[in-house]
Amino acid sequence: MSNISTLITGSGSYIPTVIIKNNDFTKQTFFEKDNTKVDRPGEITVNQFRDITGIAERRWVNEDLNTSDIAAIAAERAIESAGIDRETIDQIIVAHNFGNVIKGTIQTDVVPSLAARVKNIIGIKNPGCIAYDIIFGCPGWLQGVIQAHSYIISGMAKRCLVIGAETLSRVSDKYDRDTMIFSDGAGATIIEGVETAERKGILSTAAVTHSNEELYYLYLGKSNAPESDPFVRYIKMHGRKIYEYSLSHVPAAMKTALDKSGVPVEKVKKILIHQANEKMDEAIVKRFYKMFGMRPDISGIMPMNIQKLGNSSVATIPTLYDMIMKDMLTEHSINENDIIIFASVGAGMNINAIVYKH
Repeated sequence: MSNISTLITGSGSYIPTVIIKNNDFTKQTFFEKDNTKVDRPGEITVNQFRDITGIAERRWVNEDLNTSDIAAIAAERAIESAGIDRETIDQIIVAHNFGNVIKGTIQTDVVPSLAARVKNIIGIKNPGCIAYDIIFGCPGWLQGVIQAHSYIISGMAKRCLVIGAETLSRVSDKYDRDTMIFSDGAGATIIEGVETAERKGILSTAAVTHSNEELYYLYLGKSNAPESDPFVRYIKMHGRKIYEYSLSHVPAAMKTALDKSGVPVEKVKKILIHQANEKMDEAIVKRFYKMFGMRPDISGIMPMNIQKLGNSSVATIPTLYDMIMKDMLTEHSINENDIIIFASVGAGMNINAIVYKH
């Protein structure tokens, strides 16, 4: 008996060409949220940042590119990877949080939607290809995949293009040390229903939203610089609260998804987690395994690219997946029938996880 499995049949990504190294920030003046100056040598600030996050450099887009542009580039590469006719795509789902932001401005542009712009750029004519955006914080791409899966198993779609794209360099406050975390990028996947002899692809999912006291752990706020315009706002976060929240809730969501799949934890080959903070991600995965009474060496299980690419929000997981599939992370591979867990956390606060059989 055959099954309709929701599979990733192609992937693509766009990694911006502008490399910003940690040393580029040593001369920058930073301020705390209370507008007091960070009064220590830049080298100490940068080294502490590297120790906490694992980030050595990040990528920013060129001035002539915007979020919809890099989303379209990643989409083209995913379509080529899947070897499909683009006119057969039923849905284009673009996950982002700030839309298009022109260099030198701080104004978000989401009309028309980024998904509609991507459809235009890549030249899809079929009016039955529905294009829409979702805003779900950093887990947006994963939530887009969950939505695509829902449409596929309901019979309302057969093939979807799911993209995560962000240009956080355009909404970052240069006077805030958190600027060093954020980066730009885009990742795309073709998600489709395929008849398979055995159950494969997406086996189970889990998602939660906490929006009580957690609601403003990530938010838009004025610059940290004294006497800054209160009506010009940038991405802000309470890093310690996010760290504590993530350790408390992400492992449980991952376990919920795995329990629903019926797959024993020993069969998990890879965990692709949102590239938010190296130490935080390691702590999340270790706590996940601790829930099963295990303490494995996670270096071979948890691929990371945050050291070179920084945190590009919705783009981190699809970019990481594409890099593995394109042999760009030589120490990691994904093989036939491997069990993978995808997991992410971000503004909302939102968490989701997917258990996937390759």
